Amino acid sequence: MAVKIQTEQGMVQIENDVIAKIVGGAATDNYGVVGMASQTPVRDGINQALSGDNYGRGVVVREIENGIAVDVYIIVGYGMKISEISKSVQARVKNDLSSMLGVVADEVNVIVQGVRILGE
Repeated sequence: MAVKIQTEQGMVQIENDVIAKIVGGAATDNYGVVGMASQTPVRDGINQALSGDNYGRGVVVREIENGIAVDVYIIVGYGMKISEISKSVQARVKNDLSSMLGVVADEVNVIVQGVRILGE
């Protein structure tokens, strides 16, 4: 599913891979986020952080009634306040999608797939 934006000049279509890279970059730039996690950890490796080329496996973009919903799967650092990290990820993802793509995410759901000791 791609996000489609109608403009006066025509249609703009943004593919999920583009959205996933922006969301993944926004999520991993937050303090306390060790990396992106796969939404299918058993198949892709339990608690394994994804690299930038694989952010698509840790981001799900869904079309909802009035816009889009984004699910972000992350790994956080041990001893960090997960609720604050999650709020920060939500705000950063919404801001980056809005500023870079002009897309408003109605929902940003953060799923913490694992905890890792910093420095591992």
